[in-house]
Amino acid sequence: MVNHDATQGLVLLHRKIGRWLQPGGHADGEGSLAGVALREATEETGIDGLEIWTEPVDIDVHLFVSRKRSEPDHLHFDVRFLVRAPRHAATRGNHESEELRWIRYDELTEPELGLDASTRRLARYGFNLAHTLGQRCDE
Repeated sequence: MVNHDATQGLVLLHRKIGRWLQPGGHADGEGSLAGVALREATEETGIDGLEIWTEPVDIDVHLFVSRKRSEPDHLHFDVRFLVRAPRHAATRGNHESEELRWIRYDELTEPELGLDASTRRLARYGFNLAHTLGQRCDE
């Protein structure tokens, strides 16, 4: 998720996992993955009026390890989308996160955030696509 001007991206400190991640969730049988991404982004950030780029920008398969051991380790298949917040969006978060934070591109490698390689890759793709789309809209 990027802010309206694509100068910042939103990450959340996931309560269950204890790591900074992008907003997201499970499809739970729903067929529209873009719809799931939009619903989850809205639920996890509390931001209404989000816009979604309906083509996936990244796909990632990784081993999910629950640090709190609340569930067995298993593979996650993430289909990731670009979501843009409206101007002056204020986050509210929900029970799934401890904190939400807007970060700039140059903060992706901040040790304090500890973003993994796939989250940084997604953020780079998202920022670049958002800037490209913004330029098209301005033409």
